[in-house]
Amino acid sequence: MNTIQELMHALDRSKTAYHAAACAAEELEKKGFSRLEESEEWSLVAGGKYYVIRDGSALIAFCIGQRAGGFRVVASHLDSPCLKVKGNAVTTVGGCAKLNVERYGGGLNYSWLDIPLCLAGRVVSYDEETGRLSSHLLEDGHRVVIPSLAIHFNREANSGLTLNPQIDLQPVVSLDEAFKFCLDSEKGKHILERDLFLANATEPYLAGFDEELLVAPRIDNLTSAFASVAALGEGYDEGVALIYLADNEEVGSRTKQGAGSDFLYAVMARVANATGQTLETILPQSFMVSCDNAHAIHPNHPEKSDPTNPVKLGGGVVIKHHANQNYTTDAFSSAVFKAIMNRAGVAYQDFYMRADMPCGGTLGAISSSQVSIRSVDIGLPQLAMHSATETMCVRDYTCLIEALKAFFETSIRTDSYQELTLQ
Repeated sequence: MNTIQELMHALDRSKTAYHAAACAAEELEKKGFSRLEESEEWSLVAGGKYYVIRDGSALIAFCIGQRAGGFRVVASHLDSPCLKVKGNAVTTVGGCAKLNVERYGGGLNYSWLDIPLCLAGRVVSYDEETGRLSSHLLEDGHRVVIPSLAIHFNREANSGLTLNPQIDLQPVVSLDEAFKFCLDSEKGKHILERDLFLANATEPYLAGFDEELLVAPRIDNLTSAFASVAALGEGYDEGVALIYLADNEEVGSRTKQGAGSDFLYAVMARVANATGQTLETILPQSFMVSCDNAHAIHPNHPEKSDPTNPVKLGGGVVIKHHANQNYTTDAFSSAVFKAIMNRAGVAYQDFYMRADMPCGGTLGAISSSQVSIRSVDIGLPQLAMHSATETMCVRDYTCLIEALKAFFETSIRTDSYQELTLQ
């Protein structure tokens, strides 16, 4: 498979953050990375390649260079807006069995109507003989749907549609009024609990007369995550190249596996100790790329974009700026990244939000509060962010991989806080 086919396959497999972490781990093991466990002692060596997973939905992987040096970090996230299944979920109305769900993150509600959906996540089983609790990935093969209300019942729908999540976003799963919620992969197991989500099951596809567009679920932000996995190589001369695939960015990152946790700090401290350094001395030599997607100019609504900084599909990697520090970029960090891109011949563009519109944030600022290092926010340009199905340009993805490769391969040596050298 070529690069885009591999991405399409990964997007289709990664229905939840749990599946995305497992998919990333599989790719890393193909590249020779060894798995570590947080609960065990680590024996790390120069030239080694390692990864560790926390709670099944966040992953950190790193390559240790031959000489001591700073961290070069790319941070992204594995979760996307979706719907989560509540406990005691089944209700029956009008002969239809449906599931009681709640919103996860800030998605576009209407985009979940009348599309193929599936149930995916994890289940926790209990073995009474051994007392062992085990978490298992789950993806059910059945398709379900959230039917929209016909125009005949809401004549004002095309003038403005407001959806109540408790009423309008409940999926129909069966016409059996005695339906019992038990998925095929649960049979034969004593299931105590579930983290189950309703995921968009639409298969990724190429669009446009030259197939230059990729349309798929979860483009935000799995494209960043899988690009960082693809870019992470081996044989670095100095320092540590590291990727952080966090969970729960869409709901604030304040979890044990989110960017607000100690996960990144704890791993970096253990790596610093293994390389004979202290984290206090290595952090000033380090640099982070917060990698999360950006809004491209919408062809039907160009007025929504900044008038002097339009971001175009196919225009390359986006560097994101915001006066109130919703993004971590400042003049110095932007200059560092632009210098690296110029040397690598990678196209880039700048994103600014309109001054009269609120700006979303990323995990970059939250990660920086845990590990204070110089940081820049970047991402892919895309359309329909937080829709159940999103759109991006194929060549921007290959641009992002090349950009991250160039970043990992660059030695960044801090001479003073306002001076550094790229090698």
